[in-house]
Amino acid sequence: MKTAERPAEAVRVRPVQAPPRRKIPGRRRLAEQGRAYTFLLGGLICFALFSWYPALRAIVIAFQKYTPGTDPEWVGTDNFTRVLKDPEFADAWRNTLTFTVLALLIGFAVPFVLALVLNELRHAKAFFRVVVYLPVMIPPVVSALLWKWFYDPGAGLANEALRFLHLPTSNWSNGADTALVSLVLVATWANLGGTVLIYLAALQSIPGELYEAAELDGANLLQRVRHVTVPQTRFVILMLMLLQIIATMQVFTEPFVITGGGPENATVTVLYLIYKYAFLYNDFGGACALSVMLLLLLGLFSALYLRLTRSDGEDA
Repeated sequence: MKTAERPAEAVRVRPVQAPPRRKIPGRRRLAEQGRAYTFLLGGLICFALFSWYPALRAIVIAFQKYTPGTDPEWVGTDNFTRVLKDPEFADAWRNTLTFTVLALLIGFAVPFVLALVLNELRHAKAFFRVVVYLPVMIPPVVSALLWKWFYDPGAGLANEALRFLHLPTSNWSNGADTALVSLVLVATWANLGGTVLIYLAALQSIPGELYEAAELDGANLLQRVRHVTVPQTRFVILMLMLLQIIATMQVFTEPFVITGGGPENATVTVLYLIYKYAFLYNDFGGACALSVMLLLLLGLFSALYLRLTRSDGEDA
């Protein structure tokens, strides 16, 4: 006689507990931290000697009457007052802000468009990436000297090309109305490669399904860029915009090498005026006072950049 089978009992799954974390003895943890800071010590010393100490020293000199070889004299805010009354102060800030705006209009849109074109290429992608990035590998002073010859109003390549096309020539960097725009073109060309590659990396991270869905809905190229590309890369665009503002407000090499601040102070920037105060006027107090003003302004953009990057990291 067969006995009735007992129903199978429900299998109880016991939750898997993570093994307890092994506590590292305090002495061992301290030794590990000590080794880590030992490796960082060289870099920290370099930063302290060549970055932090000069910055703090400049803040102190901004409130002193200081000339190399003499004892500094505390003058309070006199350096700031004197710099603010300098006619070149307004010219320098106006030129710097104008340069920044033009760099955003020209130097911010061109790399994005080039990245879109490179992203759509099917052949020779590596070659064109190298071509676009090549100006970054040229030393800035060498690049500025090449453009200075290119802009020469007499035998420069720019005017020779215009004459060949039977177009009117230009004074380029020698004209008060065109000098600043000419420098913006130089800075855009010199810094194009790195920005294009960052945009290209952001574009290649966009899922292809989004473009396929947009094409099925009948979106053309401009509509795909507007409704897919820009929203998906808006954070990268914002970060690069802030970094470009910080970089362009410190422009110095192009005015110093190509125009020397001229003509008629049309290309004197804040950083170039700091150079003039320190090394032409021998007024280190005024130079440091102007540096502190620039530091405060750039600090606001830097704080905004850090805030946005931190917020993005927390959302991720």
